[in-house]
Amino acid sequence: MNDNKHLRGGEFLIRPIEPKEVFTPEEFSEEQKMIAASCREFIDKEVLPERERFEKKDYAFTESIMKKLGEMGMLSLAVPEEYGGMGMDFNTVMLVCDRLSGISGSLSTAFGAHTGIGTLPILLYGTDKQKGTYLPKLASGEWMGAYCLTEPGAGSDANSGKTKAVLSDDGKSYTITGQKMWISNAGFADLFIVFARIEDDKYITGFIVERGTEGMSFGEEEAKMGIHASSTRQVFFNDCTIPAENMLGERGGGFKIAMNALNVGRIKLAAATLDANRRVIDLSIKYANERKQFNTPISSFGAIRQKIAEMTARTFASEAACYRAGQDIENNIKRLEKGEDPRTAHLKGVEEFAVECAILKVYGSEVSSYVTDEGVQIFGGMGFSADAPMEAAYRDVRIARIYEGTNEINRMLIVGMLLRKAMKGELDLMGPATSVGKELMDIPSFDTPDYSAPLSMELDIIKGLKKSLLMVAGKAVETFGMELDEQQEILMAAADMIIETYAAESAVLRALKISEKGDDDAAVAIASAQLTVYRAAERVGTAGREAIYSFASGDEQRVMLMGLKRFTKYPEPINPKELRDIIADAMIAHNGFPFEN
Repeated sequence: MNDNKHLRGGEFLIRPIEPKEVFTPEEFSEEQKMIAASCREFIDKEVLPERERFEKKDYAFTESIMKKLGEMGMLSLAVPEEYGGMGMDFNTVMLVCDRLSGISGSLSTAFGAHTGIGTLPILLYGTDKQKGTYLPKLASGEWMGAYCLTEPGAGSDANSGKTKAVLSDDGKSYTITGQKMWISNAGFADLFIVFARIEDDKYITGFIVERGTEGMSFGEEEAKMGIHASSTRQVFFNDCTIPAENMLGERGGGFKIAMNALNVGRIKLAAATLDANRRVIDLSIKYANERKQFNTPISSFGAIRQKIAEMTARTFASEAACYRAGQDIENNIKRLEKGEDPRTAHLKGVEEFAVECAILKVYGSEVSSYVTDEGVQIFGGMGFSADAPMEAAYRDVRIARIYEGTNEINRMLIVGMLLRKAMKGELDLMGPATSVGKELMDIPSFDTPDYSAPLSMELDIIKGLKKSLLMVAGKAVETFGMELDEQQEILMAAADMIIETYAAESAVLRALKISEKGDDDAAVAIASAQLTVYRAAERVGTAGREAIYSFASGDEQRVMLMGLKRFTKYPEPINPKELRDIIADAMIAHNGFPFEN
């Protein structure tokens, strides 16, 4: 597509997306594959043998690994070369995050907090002096970064924080007073991005605060369910005075900084679940192949095979969606760089796909929770033992549905951001929604489609899933207008329809590209995509019905329910057990997850 027809965030809902328009994990360059391999080798050599140290709350070990990653250059990937970084593209940064996050949630959290919300605000909003002073230290790992937004009374409502910043009479300094909580890396960070309110400003402001500043103190390490060696403390500011030049961005611009940093954090969190999923799957299959009951490996039992297949298919879809969106962001950044400075291009490039970032945060974290839970189940009693790797993975993964905005908040953001794009004229949702409304009154076609091409039926079903969402969302907007924001249950149902549609489409487009190349994994890829679409159609139907029941009645309700049934039904029968058998056979024979990039 040319610049005038570039892909926009959320556009997947209103038109078919061709396989050639998306990037898949199989298309990483040799250089990217080498970077990924070196990351995995480092984790297997330096971290895997010592993983128990994370469970013993060895914060110093987490810090030492972070320092080693700095020496390898892995903390500098997103930082431009002029500031001591490597200036890598967005999807390469995602790939590294993926490969470094598979063993421990503690390390994954420390890495994400430092390279993302601890560094990006300075990169994207800092002055030349701030960037020159701090980015080289953060890129090398000489300094560690942290991000101070959450307060005891301000969690999801990030702009409601009470921390204050008061400008001195001579205008040379700010004095910060307040309290922050759940601050990752607080125990060893050297630099803190702190958000505070100046006077009675509507929005908060960002500041850079160095460790050791007088008036700054820390609480004890928090006792947590998981991510035990992720340093998490409260940070207190008692008349903490910093130079006025340490303001980050403009006055009142802190909320914008926070939200844009979280967009990147959300998609990177999704990437951070991927290698954890692969490792859980690998361990589960190896255990199932070795564990015998009634003189038979449990991997031959249908109940276990079903779990292995579902774990694989959902991870396949999560991978596809992550790197599809990551490349869309990178393409948009490159397009914008032709007319904007790099900082503005990066900000706008990511912001355009904020919807997809939120989708991935929810989908990735929930797939990972599912995969890990099933991993525990396959291990049985051993899965519940602290001596087996599943127990720590199970506790670590639970935080993924909470931080970077809870999944409930992200669900509501998905719909809210899409509607705002529509109101601004950036995305025509109401036109297609109106067309779907008219289609409901038409007599459905009884022609028999030609589904001889690979996944052609699934592509047709995905069109129907999109129509289902447009029908429900369009009627909800018509019914509630500006008060739709207050209908949280409807928003979450609509978000589930969007999330499932994006994941299903991503899986199908990836499988088509694998199939076109004739790869050995094509059969497994196609079966994984078909299983994903099957599950998506079921979930879209369920979510759509709940939404329709909640705000429509009488003839209108009956028409919408008939339309939903039409849009989500399978034209031809599908056998999910047969699909799971194809996947399980390949996985068990391979003794692990087959898709490596």
